[in-house]
Amino acid sequence: MTNNETVFWGLHVRGEAGDELYIKKEFVAIGWPKAGDLRKLSPDREAFKHRVNERYPNEKPGWVINSASQLFRFVHEMKREDHVIYRSKFDHQIHIGKITGEYTHNPELSSEYPNMRPVKWLTALPVTQFSQGALYELGSALTLFQVKNYADAYRSALTGEGASAPEASDETVELVAEEIEQTTRDFVLKQLAQELKGYGFQAFVAGLLNTMGYRTQESAKGVDEGIDIIAHRDELKLEPPIIKVQVKSKEGSVGGPDVRALYGNLGHSEFGLFVTLGSFSRQAEEFAKGKTNLRLIAGEELIGFVLEHYEQLDPRYKARLPLKRVYIPEPDAKRTE
Repeated sequence: MTNNETVFWGLHVRGEAGDELYIKKEFVAIGWPKAGDLRKLSPDREAFKHRVNERYPNEKPGWVINSASQLFRFVHEMKREDHVIYRSKFDHQIHIGKITGEYTHNPELSSEYPNMRPVKWLTALPVTQFSQGALYELGSALTLFQVKNYADAYRSALTGEGASAPEASDETVELVAEEIEQTTRDFVLKQLAQELKGYGFQAFVAGLLNTMGYRTQESAKGVDEGIDIIAHRDELKLEPPIIKVQVKSKEGSVGGPDVRALYGNLGHSEFGLFVTLGSFSRQAEEFAKGKTNLRLIAGEELIGFVLEHYEQLDPRYKARLPLKRVYIPEPDAKRTE
């Protein structure tokens, strides 16, 4: 295997005990202690999936598949001479090493991380030496993952080619910021699609409109006249604008007939608002063009409103969309003097 073909694996571990296992005892390790000794399993993913499902019966199918995949990769895909990258939260260094042996199961050494491989650490470098993009790739949500996008940066660090700190203008900052934002948007869309369907989504849209200063009245369940919500500014619902809202929780495309039906329900000086988690067909968008009293809001724009008004959302919806405020790098080009 040539140097450029060397595989780089990233790993996460929690707590000082895990950090000591990695750095001082020179083992990279992953958890799932209930899975037992994985050397006894057939070398195929189905066997690993069956073991994880058997030992963790209360976990969701997605968690089982994800966990079994990481365990299989650690035992059978990770090879002697592969490189590993570990970012320690305690010494704030990026540790790069080489796998020196086969998989072993050693719960006596670590009950939390019994699945191990011996490693020889080759170097430890400060995080300031790497671009924001290279560091962000190490922030994978997985315990074990293959480093691909910035493998060359870590390879250069090993050879000494990356010994100097990166330039003040880090071109990867903008990519990182965009990826973090998109990840959040994808999470919100998935949660809305899975947690709030039908009348649940209708109630959510009504709640979102409340945070934007509107009073709302929802249509009763079982009543389908093409109008799901009536929104207005005043308590008596007498002052314009009166907004008739239709919502669709499905992620598909809303066609022209649905949009035309909403428009046909509008009276004099009334406004129509169509909100969907999905998108609108070209015919629907063409119909809405030029109609000043008709507004279409598709999934991407809806998520923007959710993020903008998140702090004012009803606690029950914030519980279903658990987000926390964080600071992310701002690209140089967007900074103000």
